[in-house]
Amino acid sequence: MNKKIKKTSWLYTVIIFVCFLPFVSPVVALGTGILLSALGIKSDSAGKYTAKVLQASIVLMGFGMSLHEVLAASKSGFLHTAVSVSLVMICGILLGRLFKVEKNISLLIASGTAICGGSAIAAVAPILNSKDYQNSFALIVVFVLNGLALLLFPLVGWKLGLSQETFGNWAAIAIHDTSSVVGAGAVYGDKALQVATTVKLIRALWIIPLSIVLALLGKNTSRKSIRFPWFILFFVLAIGFANLFPAFATTYSHFSWLGKRGMMVALFLIGSNISYREMKQSGVKSFALGISLWVLTSVASLLMLSL
Repeated sequence: MNKKIKKTSWLYTVIIFVCFLPFVSPVVALGTGILLSALGIKSDSAGKYTAKVLQASIVLMGFGMSLHEVLAASKSGFLHTAVSVSLVMICGILLGRLFKVEKNISLLIASGTAICGGSAIAAVAPILNSKDYQNSFALIVVFVLNGLALLLFPLVGWKLGLSQETFGNWAAIAIHDTSSVVGAGAVYGDKALQVATTVKLIRALWIIPLSIVLALLGKNTSRKSIRFPWFILFFVLAIGFANLFPAFATTYSHFSWLGKRGMMVALFLIGSNISYREMKQSGVKSFALGISLWVLTSVASLLMLSL
C-alpha cells in the first residue's frame, strides 16, 4: 500500500513539473488529470491543494495585467454580471422544481453556474447547511461541465468568429469555474484571457451579496458562514502594484508566467478529481438540471453579448 502511494506521489510530482513546460496546454493538463482518474491513479492529497494553487496562480497573473484594460473590462462586464447572475439563479430554482431536484442541490448548482463554480458552491454550502452528498452532487456536475466547456467553448468561438473581447466575456459568464474560464481564454488568445479572467473575478465578488440573500431568506441557514473571497483582493492589489511601480516589469513578467503555468497545474489537479463512479452517483436529475441550466446560460449570454 505504501509503495503504491509513493509511486502515485512520484507520478504526480513528475506531471506537475511537466505542466511548467511550454508545450502543455490547458486541454492537455485537464485531459491528463481525467485520464489518471479513469485509470484509478489518484492522490488523496491532490484535492487539498487544488483551490490554493488556483488562487495563487490567479494572483500571480495579476502582475501581468494592464490596469487600464482591467478597468475597461470591469465597466463593460458589470451590467452583464448583474443581469446574468440574477436570471441564472431564478432559472436554476425553476428548473430544479421542474426536474424535481432537491432544493439545496438546485441552489448549489445554480450558484455554481451563476458565479464561479466550485468556489461558489463551497461558499454557499455552509449557509444552506447542505449535506455532504448534496455538496458532492453539485460539485461533480459542475466539474464535469467545466471539462466539457474548456474543450468546446474555443471551438464554438472560432466557428462563430467571435472577437477576443466577446469570447472573453462569454466564457466568464457561461463557464462555471475560474480555472476553466482562464483555460478557455488562454486557448483563444491573450486578449480573451485578460477579459475572461477580469470579468470572472468580478462575478466571483457576487458570492458575498448572494450569500447574504440566501442567509436572509433561508429558514435553516447560518449567517455566520458567509465567506469573502480574499484572493480576489490580492489579485486587485497585484494589478495595482505592478502598474504603480513599472520599474520591476521584468520581475512582474516572471510572476505572470508562473501564474499561467500554475494554472496548468490547477487544471491537472481538477481533472484528477473527476470520477466516473461519482458522476454516476450524482443521478440523472442533477445532471439534467446542470446541463439544461448551462446550455440556457451559454445561449442566452451569447445572444445578449451579440446585441
